[in-house]
Amino acid sequence: MKAVFRFISFVLLAAAVGVGVLDSVRSVSTSSVDLLSVQDVWAKIFPASPAMAEGLVAHYIHPEAWRWVEIALSAVPAFALLLALSLLCWMVGYRKRRVVGRFSA
Repeated sequence: MKAVFRFISFVLLAAAVGVGVLDSVRSVSTSSVDLLSVQDVWAKIFPASPAMAEGLVAHYIHPEAWRWVEIALSAVPAFALLLALSLLCWMVGYRKRRVVGRFSA
């Protein structure tokens, strides 16, 4: 199971590097800082799911609650979220090296 989490961590890290490279290319081409938000990436990868999530939040929580979620998703850069998820998966899949030697318990 730890190997699965380490593999997921690697995939998320590779995705974070890819999004970071895309952000840097876009920033150089526009001559200003241009970062993809989580909301933009989510809408590009799964186009129908933001509308479905908005409907679920409006139905089960409150119609105005989606606005708070939308503000939070547009404020977080995608590469930062991917790096954080990669770190969490790496921490779950971490295993200590066993001490082998004369003084091991």
